[in-house]
Amino acid sequence: MLTTTDDLRVTEIRALSTPDEVMREIPRSLTATRTVAASRNAIHSILTGADDRLLVIVGPCSIHDPVAAVDYASRLAALRETLADRLEIVMRVYFEKPRTTVGWKGLINDPDLDGSFNIEKGLRMARNVLSAVNNLGLPAATEFLDMTIPQYIA
Repeated sequence: MLTTTDDLRVTEIRALSTPDEVMREIPRSLTATRTVAASRNAIHSILTGADDRLLVIVGPCSIHDPVAAVDYASRLAALRETLADRLEIVMRVYFEKPRTTVGWKGLINDPDLDGSFNIEKGLRMARNVLSAVNNLGLPAATEFLDMTIPQYIA
């Protein structure tokens, strides 16, 4: 039974696909799996002092254009290969805006940059970007603000 205090500001409820559905639709490739595993091992070695290379996490503040992000990733992947003996280069790939209280909330929350908040589309776009980046042999780093998001894109 609804009362005048229930969901006063809720205008619509849309169900999201499950993480399993999204992962089946956009599966992780063998190349991406190997990229992530190798980079995790390398980062562990750097952080524990077993590897004297410098860990470098570099990239844009947030991803708003998947095409531009993958173009940037392809250039960074080439640089990563060139400098692999000195640096462990990881691309910063942020899909949420941690310090934005007003305005655009990030690719996952508002992929069309128009306030429509098509999160279903944003989750798929984010997973596709990470897949493309990892398939270039380039690892990615992000910051999770919503603890359900890793289930979709990790």
